Amino acid sequence: MVPTRLFDLSGKVALLTGASRGMGRAMAMALADHGAKVMVSSRKLEPSQAVADEINRRCGEQRAFAFACNAGYEDQLRALVDATRAQIGPIDVLVGNAGVNPYYGAQLDISDEAYDKTMSTNVKSNLWLARLVAPDMLAKGRGSMMFTASVGAFIPSLTLGTYNISKMALISLVRNLAAELGPKGVRVNAICPGLIRTDFAQALWNNPEAQRRALEDIPLRRLGEAEDLGGLSVFLASDASAYITGQAITIDGGTFMRA
Repeated sequence: MVPTRLFDLSGKVALLTGASRGMGRAMAMALADHGAKVMVSSRKLEPSQAVADEINRRCGEQRAFAFACNAGYEDQLRALVDATRAQIGPIDVLVGNAGVNPYYGAQLDISDEAYDKTMSTNVKSNLWLARLVAPDMLAKGRGSMMFTASVGAFIPSLTLGTYNISKMALISLVRNLAAELGPKGVRVNAICPGLIRTDFAQALWNNPEAQRRALEDIPLRRLGEAEDLGGLSVFLASDASAYITGQAITIDGGTFMRA
């Protein structure tokens, strides 16, 4: 056995949004399992605290903390970042996982309110978040930011058009941040899940057609599970990915293969 510290996150502080369930919860668990201290946040404190408590039981020590934050509001994001610094320390890893999709239907029929909410929460709030945590990483000359986009960014949709647009915009934001922050040692990447079996995506996978597609069209012949995101989050947070930035990494069972 070859000893390695490539995936060791001991001493690192990770801040996660949208982490009380699904993919965010799985990523928080994985980061803590590999030694990081994590701030688990979502809109409501109780489910976030439940995840933090579960992590602490698993690890046998306090590695997780909880904070209520609606990622669509800059003042709440600022309070979250301040609380993380006060309770744990300067932030080394950022996981921007919070997102919304308030509308299913034709692109031409979406209301201005739903369009603005989608673009603001899925794109602008992540810029706010990056801006708030960047000083900690710049002071150290290193750090990792990752934001949850979607494979939907690469395709049109008759029902998820604005959501997909927001995720492509988020990938563009990631690339620009990577270009700006790379010379100062900070890496920024996008995670692009395919169809993952979570509550958020239930309308997409909980039907016979999705099951057929998983068995016939997805090369790995299954839908994704939230836990499939854990390893990628650890990889991007750790020195194992030290030369990776500005990427949109798909995690979709092989559905979207690209040259």
